[in-house]
Amino acid sequence: MTKQVVNGEELKQTALGQELNDDQCRLLANVCTRRAIKNGEILFEEGHSSDTLFVVVQGRFAVSRDTGRGFSDTLHLLETGQLAGESGFLDGTPHSATLRAVGDAHVVMLDRAHLESLLVDHPILVYKVMRAIVHSVREIIRRMNRQHSELLSYINPSIGRF
Repeated sequence: MTKQVVNGEELKQTALGQELNDDQCRLLANVCTRRAIKNGEILFEEGHSSDTLFVVVQGRFAVSRDTGRGFSDTLHLLETGQLAGESGFLDGTPHSATLRAVGDAHVVMLDRAHLESLLVDHPILVYKVMRAIVHSVREIIRRMNRQHSELLSYINPSIGRF
């Protein structure tokens, strides 16, 4: 595991930095770390807890869940710019899936305590980060709802359009 300094400009290109101005990106970058992940390496595992938010700045991650039948199902492929670990970051909830690098990748990591250290002097920055997290969670829910509808339509064609 290699940790590196974070560039504010690379944060600007992600879901986390979309609403941030250049100064806010630099401030946030100062409390983040960058980590290189090798192909096949696990970023985090289902059931484990963490108070770290991950931002994919390069590469992709397979999001998978244990089926209970001796193998995992891949549910989604996280792309550059997307967030991971939102629930654990917010409230310590264990991860609901395992993330494994598909090819070499890089993530920016933000620990909850580091974001909280900005709260008094930079409340708007913290507010914008929290908005980005809520937006990310909302997109996950939309995707899951769409997939649920498609599955129901597949199972019972008389109720769907497939």
